[in-house]
Amino acid sequence: MAGQDRETAISLANYGFLRIGVATPEMKVADVDFNLEEIGKIVRLAQQKKCRLVLFPELCLTGYTCADLFFQQQLQHNVEEALVQLAQLSAAEDMTLVVGAPVSISGRLFNCAAFISGGQICGLVPKSFLPNSGEFYEQRWFCPAFECHSDSVLIDSETVPFGTDLLFQAADFPSTRIGIEICEDGWSVAPPSGSHALAGATLLLNLSASPEILGKYAYRRALVASQSARCLAAYAYASAGPNESSTDLVFSGHSLIAENGQILAETERFQFDSQLALADVDLERLLGERQRNSIFSSGPLKPDFRIQSFQIGSQTVMKLRRPVTRTPFVPPDDAERAARCEEIFQLQTSGLKKRLRHTGSQKVVIGLSGGLDSTLALLVAVKAFDRLDLDRKGIIALTMPGFGTTIRTRGNAEELAEQLGAELRIVPIDKAVRQHFSDIGHDPDLHDITYENSQARERTQILMNVANQVGGLVIGTGDLSELALGWCTYNGDHMSMYAVNCGVPKTLVRYLVDWCSKEEFSGRISTVLEDVCATPVSPELLPPDADGNIDQMTEQVVGPYELHDFFLYQVVRMHFAPGKVLMLAEHAFADDYSRSELLQWLRQFYRRFFSQQFKRSCLPDGPKVGTVALSPRGDWRMPSDAAVDLWLAQLEGLE
Repeated sequence: MAGQDRETAISLANYGFLRIGVATPEMKVADVDFNLEEIGKIVRLAQQKKCRLVLFPELCLTGYTCADLFFQQQLQHNVEEALVQLAQLSAAEDMTLVVGAPVSISGRLFNCAAFISGGQICGLVPKSFLPNSGEFYEQRWFCPAFECHSDSVLIDSETVPFGTDLLFQAADFPSTRIGIEICEDGWSVAPPSGSHALAGATLLLNLSASPEILGKYAYRRALVASQSARCLAAYAYASAGPNESSTDLVFSGHSLIAENGQILAETERFQFDSQLALADVDLERLLGERQRNSIFSSGPLKPDFRIQSFQIGSQTVMKLRRPVTRTPFVPPDDAERAARCEEIFQLQTSGLKKRLRHTGSQKVVIGLSGGLDSTLALLVAVKAFDRLDLDRKGIIALTMPGFGTTIRTRGNAEELAEQLGAELRIVPIDKAVRQHFSDIGHDPDLHDITYENSQARERTQILMNVANQVGGLVIGTGDLSELALGWCTYNGDHMSMYAVNCGVPKTLVRYLVDWCSKEEFSGRISTVLEDVCATPVSPELLPPDADGNIDQMTEQVVGPYELHDFFLYQVVRMHFAPGKVLMLAEHAFADDYSRSELLQWLRQFYRRFFSQQFKRSCLPDGPKVGTVALSPRGDWRMPSDAAVDLWLAQLEGLE
């Protein structure tokens, strides 16, 4: 497969993305002119990098550690002049800025965030919660927001909206609505950002000056990530750096951008030079998440906000500044992947254990082919039996060799069953299927869908009848990816009495079996499991090649599972349009697939996903294990006769 030979320009706004930055500028305490110059340098750098909005730290024009110098009239005068100059800079560089500054109103001093765009100071948001314990002493200099009784302030003879009731709406990008809180506001019991989100803010900004102490780094990351998840929002956090006064504290300049629980970008800590971190936040995705979240829409009443309009603009870029993983179901980190495998295995075994306890069954029947899916189902059954103190001989492992069964898969199936202590039964299906062909008048030399599906249904009939014989349950082996594509025989391997793999995508099944070979089993069992993992994915319904090897490769027919699992996540979990799915796939798989190949398999995915819904409408029970599930009783409810034309038409337009 050839990789892409060209790059495609992306209009970020067309796909719902906004490129934002968090900055920790080099600064000097109380030197407004120097600080203004450094902010300007960052703004110009951000413009070169196609950024549309930059967030700066709390009180960045003066420094957070000015202490009693905040009362100096000269300092306050220079801050006002600097805000005017920043307004001019925003127009010259076509950039939106949010900076921290002390602002005086009616004899009171407030710690504020200035929202600046299009040559104007669009609004000033004061800090609500002023820390005044431990190392903090803010109430000596500043008043909390509620002590101001004015909703505006004059700056350079212009009236500027003032208050915590301000939200900023991009007129040219409706998905962009911005709420602002300052440092301690975000660490409080009830952060203002919660109300901002309920009022429609998709981007939450926090200007901070958080000193570094032992353990705070991890806590800060967790706080930012969790608040973005709680609010179903993007959350940008810009923090003061080590150029602040070190009289009693050290500041690290740890700035972050998070989106719905995921950290997208962050700056290095303890850097004395200016730091800028950028990320493309997906505001369209966040609005979609909110539409599907019933708790969000029924949240508490929110106060009225004044909406300030501004222009954010858009940029055309060649590459996204955000991680686009090609395996959304499989963590790239080894430790995280192992932890996920362990949890999924526990979910599967617990689900089966509950079903066995409820039915009083001490027998299960599994069709064991020597492939990945049936192997995983067997391992789940073994562990469930162990946890119930049941004899593993109650697991009836039926291997049913047919026209396409190879020596390799049959050998692995038989040895695995014996090594695990299950009862192995070998029931060849050739004779029964040939009799069936004769009964229905089918030519056995015609290797069509009837030829293939007759074998799958014969195996299911055997499994069901043996289950009746022993008073047990048929354990389904099919996985989530096969259900999405309809790659199962209706009333064949499509059917069981409990489907332990129905929530596990194909790209993760191999890792689960591999994890079991290392963590749950040992010796010869591990060796067999390793060979199962190395076996090509195949239903083995067509005869082997001349050398006796598998000749029917699933991925040559339906397409690569790494692509289909990627599509499944973007279409079902994210609900993205085909054009956006294709664009993300181009970024994730640029080195391995051309645009035409991605289009080919994406069309295949949509066609099969829509046409095969009737199989998912009558699925057996089975455990959900991740954020994507296709049970008609739970996550996915779709008409079996829905038309796919709308989605295919967009793909045709992208060719």
